[in-house]
Amino acid sequence: MLSRRDMLKGSLAAAAIGAVGSTVFVPLRANAKAPLAGTQAPGYYRLMVGDVEVTALSDGTGHFPLADLYLNTTPEHARTALANAFQGTPTHVSVNAYLLNFGDRLVLLDAGTSDLMGPALGKLPANIIASGYHPDQIDDVVITHIHTDHTGGLTLNGKKVFANATVHVPKLDADYWLDPAIRDAAPDEAKAFFDQAVSATKPYVDSGTLKTYDADAPALPGLVNTTHRPGHTPGHSALWFESKGEKFVYWGDITHGDILQFDEPGVSIAFDVDPNQAIETREAAFAEAVAEKYLVAGCHIAFPGIGHVREDATMYDWVPMNYRADV
Repeated sequence: MLSRRDMLKGSLAAAAIGAVGSTVFVPLRANAKAPLAGTQAPGYYRLMVGDVEVTALSDGTGHFPLADLYLNTTPEHARTALANAFQGTPTHVSVNAYLLNFGDRLVLLDAGTSDLMGPALGKLPANIIASGYHPDQIDDVVITHIHTDHTGGLTLNGKKVFANATVHVPKLDADYWLDPAIRDAAPDEAKAFFDQAVSATKPYVDSGTLKTYDADAPALPGLVNTTHRPGHTPGHSALWFESKGEKFVYWGDITHGDILQFDEPGVSIAFDVDPNQAIETREAAFAEAVAEKYLVAGCHIAFPGIGHVREDATMYDWVPMNYRADV
């Protein structure tokens, strides 16, 4: 007498034969050798916010000594906090950008690093193409602030990466980073930031396609709004839009990483032009994000860098957005 297991095997076999006729499938060997693939999937992630298609784009992941760069703490404390979140020292830090498709206008928020910060970064143009778009299609690039990891990618070998785009930068940052007198008065270790700012923006300045926006004024009226969040740089701004009752805020460099500064907003970083003001700004940004419960995107939060901020027993917490398989 056939057992239930035998009958089940038989019925499955019959179904397989019926589905494919006389074709016989030979299962792959479970222990077959294969070379290591050695590459990651393209770095993009897509979601809809109201009627706006948002594509998160990775410029890459740099390896930075975060624990030694944080201020108002000790490297030992920072290393312990990172280790408790399974993050090493040096720390893998994302550099993200965000592409907004409004239907009749394609807008990029920040531009990555180009070839200025090593081979692990500078992947933004390739990931734009992998995501189904092309740098030449972008109408506008809106910059949160003029630092190398946000504006370096505007150019490569002295030429525009975004050939048909108008670039919009905070006026306060343009007045600071593009001023030769301020550059000359800066410490020697900071002068490279000024030089990189000039070289990244020069092709757009020369072609008349570099525009500035005022603090808290729309960068693109009717599309991209700004909130002045100074301290990291004089003009550092969050970029945001609303669609069908949903709000998306890209806050640039409010945090570096997604662990220490959420638990301890009073920790600043060596890249802050005004560390005390950056702390006040961070606290205000956290409080607003908690109160309004909108989607937040961060340049240096683990890719795709989109989620929410909530209060917890240790001040604040970063809550990554759930993965969405459908756009």
